[in-house]
Amino acid sequence: MESVVAVVYTTTDNMRNAKKIARALVEEKLVACASIIPKVESIYWWKGKIEKGREYILLSKTTERQVKKTIQKIRELHTYELPDIIVLPIIGGLKEYLNYLVDETA
Repeated sequence: MESVVAVVYTTTDNMRNAKKIARALVEEKLVACASIIPKVESIYWWKGKIEKGREYILLSKTTERQVKKTIQKIRELHTYELPDIIVLPIIGGLKEYLNYLVDETA
């Protein structure tokens, strides 16, 4: 494996937006794979008060060299004023899968 790989985590307010973002990221080869986890309950501070809502988690697997472009594309397509975008480095895993991530985002 020649490149560091990462998961870009974000949440959306509906399945349609999660699928739109996932498809764009994969089509543009910014990520090798995007997984959507539906219907999670989020509780968070927003503009001075505690809020809650149903959200969809989007986990996008990519390489370090594609992270910046991935974040930019998510911001472009996201409906939130301030999207939750977090990059989680992958410190290990199945070597063949990690190589796949590198190959598909080249």
